[in-house]
Amino acid sequence: MRKELVKHWMTRDVVTISPDTPLPEAHRLMSEKQIRRLPIVDHNRVVGIITLGDVREAEPSDATSLSIWEMNYLLAKQKVDSLMTKNPLTISPEATISEAARLMLEQKVSGLPVIDQNEKLVGIITESDVFRLIVQAWDKMEEAVS
Repeated sequence: MRKELVKHWMTRDVVTISPDTPLPEAHRLMSEKQIRRLPIVDHNRVVGIITLGDVREAEPSDATSLSIWEMNYLLAKQKVDSLMTKNPLTISPEATISEAARLMLEQKVSGLPVIDQNEKLVGIITESDVFRLIVQAWDKMEEAVS
């Protein structure tokens, strides 16, 4: 079996946001694009990442005494840079899927921004991409057996 590289399995058209993006805008974008993580880019460099879990944790609980207007006002003032994971783990497009999967497993993260030698964001590799590879490999093995 050949070594599978991150660059062949990553998502290339990465949705990104800036550090000063309001939290509700990040949440809306995640819902609209059906994604669970957003790299945060400033001056063409990845400076952080925010996940759907991060956004949900920042939302007030149902037990809050704030009115809906107060909650919306406070959330609108909160920017993603206050919640993002700064300097997130990244990986090279030339790394193997095995290296990416191992890093995600060991560090308990579900996705990695893919950064080229110039520190430019060129993609994102996620658990779903790894699963896609596994399913494709299994399908090929099953075809070979039958």
